Amino acid sequence: MKGLNTLLGTAGLAAFLALGEAVPRLGLVKEEYFPPTSEITDALATELADSAFWSALGDTLTGWALGLALASCAGIVAGVVISVVPYLREATASTIEFLRPIPSVALIPLAVLLYGTELRSVLLLVVYASFWQVLIQVLYGVQDVDPVADETARSYGLGTWARVRHVLWPTALPYVMTGVRLAAAVALILAITAELVIGAPGLGSRIAVAQTSQAVPEMYALIVVTGLLGLLINVGARTVERRALGWHQSVRGEVAV
Repeated sequence: MKGLNTLLGTAGLAAFLALGEAVPRLGLVKEEYFPPTSEITDALATELADSAFWSALGDTLTGWALGLALASCAGIVAGVVISVVPYLREATASTIEFLRPIPSVALIPLAVLLYGTELRSVLLLVVYASFWQVLIQVLYGVQDVDPVADETARSYGLGTWARVRHVLWPTALPYVMTGVRLAAAVALILAITAELVIGAPGLGSRIAVAQTSQAVPEMYALIVVTGLLGLLINVGARTVERRALGWHQSVRGEVAV
């Protein structure tokens, strides 16, 4: 079954690349706006041979990794504290529901005013967008704790943090891993967006430069790189999730299938 899925995925990718080559060649779209796959591949090879490209990639991954780490730690700690401290969940519910829907891109003017085009501007946007992914999942995970198990732990004299460790955390961990996986994708999107709009160093900035200089194949090549980054991040996050939750029923069922 796994081999069939791999074969179908490869066939779909090959068909997509062939379509990308044929559409501009047949004149369905202008080549100056959408170059053939072969030209994009050549531009990608040129980018890979350029040291400036690798420097930009490092800048993007630095903003992504730091932002994701900060957002994940803050989201987990805040979620656990809000869930454990009595009445804190009710006291913060309206604030969370007010702040969570604010688009991170709406904070771009604030980021520019505070930090200009520095890495901190990227981190501000990445952390804000990713934090909510983790926090909400942690809150849902804590809600899923079996009240009987919690009361049993209380009856055995377990303190607050002992219950967090032995009852709350194992139940919430699948939700936490889901939140981190979602936050990883969101963090990459916001890192590229910040670089593209603000001009912070990274792949997004190179995409903007390629677009303004009419280097269309190079622009598409860089977009392909960002797509590959997203794919690798998602695959890596799922791998970590399966390893961390090897004991969980959902992962055991997934492996069995």
